[in-house]
Amino acid sequence: MKWITRERPKIDRIACPWLIKRFIDEKAEILYVPFDQVLKQSKKLDAIPFDIPDVEFTHYGKECTFDYFIRKYKIKDKAVLAIAPIVRGADTDHHELAAQSNGLWAISAGLSYNVKDDQELLLQGMVLYDALYSWAKYLQKVKHTEQPFENLLLDVFNKYLREKPGSKKKIPGWAQELKEIIQDHIDTNLSLREISKNLSINPSYLSREFSKYFDDLSFGEYIRKHRIEKATELMQSSSYSLTEIAYLTGFSDQSHFTRIFKKHTGKNPSSYRKTVLKK
Repeated sequence: MKWITRERPKIDRIACPWLIKRFIDEKAEILYVPFDQVLKQSKKLDAIPFDIPDVEFTHYGKECTFDYFIRKYKIKDKAVLAIAPIVRGADTDHHELAAQSNGLWAISAGLSYNVKDDQELLLQGMVLYDALYSWAKYLQKVKHTEQPFENLLLDVFNKYLREKPGSKKKIPGWAQELKEIIQDHIDTNLSLREISKNLSINPSYLSREFSKYFDDLSFGEYIRKHRIEKATELMQSSSYSLTEIAYLTGFSDQSHFTRIFKKHTGKNPSSYRKTVLKK
């Protein structure tokens, strides 16, 4: 079976051929030609046109061509379905649809810029989507903790975030997952809106219920508390400057870090550190 589309692919015109070859027809031949030649060449070569206007395999509403292939061929693979919103977001410039869409667009655009031959670009794109598929199938829940301060982050998690043994309060699944998210991203900016989307929970409900499972603190208070606790852990060593500690704990600048630190500990960071290092 032959498939034909316009030249210089980036998202849909790489993702769709990957889907065709991996789930529809592994021997499929993918052809790239100038836009104004797609329909003419499709008839001449008996190839099915895709990802151009006014053909069957194209965009419908807010969905991209990748979505239509999934629906047309009734593909139920869970990893493929997880990839679909990532591809859609990257292809339609709606990066809010999936956290990975922005990265997929960046890598795809760079790949297209670097590789001028479309068939070679397809080969490299196949490797990219095989990797994305493996992530979706096996690695979605795997956390990246290879930073130099990995052990310190894990210490904070074990001391403050993990459910204490003997606790009788039943913690819902979303709260457990949220603890892991906070632990993994305590050095970055988090928002309830973004987290509620990842947890598939209404943000108003999450805001209302949060304090019940997080030390009677609001979301903002809880994040600041653990950032300060992480900062005090980092101060046990002289390896980092206060500016670096402010950065590693997710504060916008050192003055903001100093103000919040003093509010929580009663001392400014430099005084606190001198006391700690003297012990």
